[in-house]
Amino acid sequence: MSSNNESPSTLKSAVDTATGYVQSGIAAVTGNPQDKAKAEQYKDKAAIEHDLSHSAVKAGPVTVTPTGAAKDDSDRTQGKWDQTIGSAKETVGNLVGNESLKQEGRDQNAQGQGKEAKGQLNDLGKGVSDRVQGALGSAVAGLTGDRTEQEKYNEIHDQGKTRQRGVEVELDKEASAGQK
Repeated sequence: MSSNNESPSTLKSAVDTATGYVQSGIAAVTGNPQDKAKAEQYKDKAAIEHDLSHSAVKAGPVTVTPTGAAKDDSDRTQGKWDQTIGSAKETVGNLVGNESLKQEGRDQNAQGQGKEAKGQLNDLGKGVSDRVQGALGSAVAGLTGDRTEQEKYNEIHDQGKTRQRGVEVELDKEASAGQK
């Protein structure tokens, strides 16, 4: 099993799951209850690690994961603000019967949605890019034995993962709201 002092990883959870299934196969052949218990431990740890590696919490314009925190792209924050103000203008326009204000609110809301989407794409692209750069850099540094450089690249990877998870949390929330 992977050590407890490492960051949660989807890859490690997949390896632990595979190890658990191999261990289950061994237990089935040998009939050894210890092998069966060990297999279940691997599978349970893999499930927990998978869940942790995909967990993220949004706190305003910041995403927090088990591996760190990342601030949202400014377009995401401004886009949300524009949507809020646009919706308020549209509501007030409806209440007072002002078509111009109502339309202005709709336009600002639509522009805000576009700006937020642009910010999400920026964060998603940067997140994926940082994860790849961090993983490759860490692997090379590990091969050369440079632990300081390896840690630096691990941090780049983790920052990218946090950015990516922040976008995923928002998109999942929007999709859930759309289904209700």
